[in-house]
Amino acid sequence: MAKIIAIANQKGGVGKTTTAINLAACLAVAEKRVLLVDLDPQGNASAGLGIGKELFEKQNIYHAIIGQRPITEAIYKTEIPFLSICPSDNNLIGAEIELVSVLAREYKLKMALATISNDFDYILIDCPPSLGLLTVNAFCATHSVIIPMQTEYFAMEGLAQLLNTISLIQRSLNSTLEVDGIILTMFDQRNNLHKQVSTEIKEHFGEKVFKSIIPRNVKLSECPSFGKPIILYDIESKGSAAYFSLAKEIILGPKNRNNMVERNNQSSLFEQQSLM
Repeated sequence: MAKIIAIANQKGGVGKTTTAINLAACLAVAEKRVLLVDLDPQGNASAGLGIGKELFEKQNIYHAIIGQRPITEAIYKTEIPFLSICPSDNNLIGAEIELVSVLAREYKLKMALATISNDFDYILIDCPPSLGLLTVNAFCATHSVIIPMQTEYFAMEGLAQLLNTISLIQRSLNSTLEVDGIILTMFDQRNNLHKQVSTEIKEHFGEKVFKSIIPRNVKLSECPSFGKPIILYDIESKGSAAYFSLAKEIILGPKNRNNMVERNNQSSLFEQQSLM
């Protein structure tokens, strides 16, 4: 049965979709069967893997959630072996309205994913930048949540609201939901504010903060416009090494990854791959 992980933060521009795309790609390179579910109506994760709208506009996650088509018809292969995607488009905006009067509307995604759970090792859900019904569906369907967080103070303020929402879901809709960890993104080691925020987050959340840190990297910013994850665009970049490191932590799991020796994100790619 797949481990289902939601990648969520209601604040936009924190590297959520970038993390979803590149973590999925790195897990797939480790020969894990991975499905990336694009639950954001903007469809950035779909575009970031080079999936054109003309291919999936009649069969995507929207049609699976509203029960119009089985999710198996909305899954597409990517150019990376072991990596598939269930894309989205603007129609997903209307799903929240259409599901308002539907019984058990919070569990529609969970029911769809239950039919394919045995076909994958990991299912990653790229959530929209909001705490609406789509994100609630993701939290009800998932085992754990990864929270990408930019190392700035405004991001810290939004984190409290997100954690409160997760707590409410745990109490009322999904008692097994856990926070897998917080991944620091867009980190600039030359910036004193970034260092200070990073230190405060680690002191407050301790082992819930991933040891891997995603740096501010030009190559990571460029690769979505080419429809490629970082490992296909520039496999030797710092961003690529950082996401390989994060994938290793996910594979090891919370208990084992805490024994991981802290590594500089500039360590060689080949060393990262050998550890996996």
